[in-house]
Amino acid sequence: MALAAGSAALLAGAIGPHAGASRSGDALAVRTWSGWETWWRRDAAPARWSEGAPLAGRVRWRETRPGIEWGELQLRGASEAWRTRVVVVRLDPARVDLALDPAFTRNADWSVSDAAPDAAIALDAGQFRGSLPWGWALTGGREVLPPQYAPLAGAVVVDGGGRVRVVAPDSVEGVRAAGGLREAFQSYPMLLVAGTVPDPLRRPGLGVSLEHRDARLALGTTADGHVIIALTRFDALGQELGRIPFGLTSPEMAAVMGALGCRQAVLLDGGISGQLLVRDRLDVRTWPGIRRVPLGLVARVRP
Repeated sequence: MALAAGSAALLAGAIGPHAGASRSGDALAVRTWSGWETWWRRDAAPARWSEGAPLAGRVRWRETRPGIEWGELQLRGASEAWRTRVVVVRLDPARVDLALDPAFTRNADWSVSDAAPDAAIALDAGQFRGSLPWGWALTGGREVLPPQYAPLAGAVVVDGGGRVRVVAPDSVEGVRAAGGLREAFQSYPMLLVAGTVPDPLRRPGLGVSLEHRDARLALGTTADGHVIIALTRFDALGQELGRIPFGLTSPEMAAVMGALGCRQAVLLDGGISGQLLVRDRLDVRTWPGIRRVPLGLVARVRP
């Protein structure tokens, strides 16, 4: 918090004329080799992402381990999102196992710096209420916290075979009752359901702020079963100030996940909590958060 407060004047100067509320003409552009290319406009935003993945093809994917690739995008948006970096990870659950690290069950908190050396990917999971995760938490096949209901609160589940699904809110209880799960946690709001952007992210007054900007973290799944993780960073003043919680709106983050090829996607806790670690055989890349959290998510390559 001190970092955010102490940097306020510097950030205000950097944003300068770009500051201001979101507007109907807001757009997102991606940096390409030839300049900026606009790929999304708020006043013409698709209600459904059904074909193509215009951003996935812009990522220069780098394989770190079998089944794990990552890359980055530079976006230009409105207000403080005028320079936004998106760190994207693509996982193949056939080769990678996802597991929760429930620090709260040990009366502890967690950050990606706590991830074990065999963790190839680590990030914060879900949303939080004080020292506890919000809603459902199941790890190692054992339920630690029961689900809660909210209109846009979906769940990320891993079954006994390692398949990962992002479950819509109205299906959470049924998936829980069916059993056979190894890991599960809830988060909100859903960004995509079967490729469709939920109504509360398209029309005002339905419980989601369409104007609020923040650093974002999201997890989604593609039609072929891959997992996409996307973390945004403020990209105007260098890496150290990248974790300042400036960035995209929720509808813009839904567009990012749709344009990365996701069919299902849910927002995780971003802001000062958003954090990500990518480890390959020789190096570790870390995008830390400002706040420690009660629940982490870790990916390990299968032997």
